[in-house]
Amino acid sequence: MPLSISLIVLSSQLVVAAADTVPKFDIGRSCKAVASAAAGMSEDQPVKRCVSDEQDALQQLESQWSTFTSSSRASCAGMENVDDTRSYVSLLTCLQFAKQAK
Repeated sequence: MPLSISLIVLSSQLVVAAADTVPKFDIGRSCKAVASAAAGMSEDQPVKRCVSDEQDALQQLESQWSTFTSSSRASCAGMENVDDTRSYVSLLTCLQFAKQAK
């Protein structure tokens, strides 16, 4: 039992530490998933649009990261780690909603 508590404490500190900077995502994986879901379009078109959107969101996150609360950063970044299609657009949206809710 003490080992479980130690792991929980350690992992919560890792999430907080990771929330101090914008997380790094492999946007290629999520953009390829978008491309495969796009019906009737060439594969390159949705991938290029997705990559552009993700790069724009990353730039906004890098410039605005410190304006979001540490709890919002940790919570939203944690939600992005649920599956393999991590997205800066989704992370930015989560943080903006959290900011508006306060």
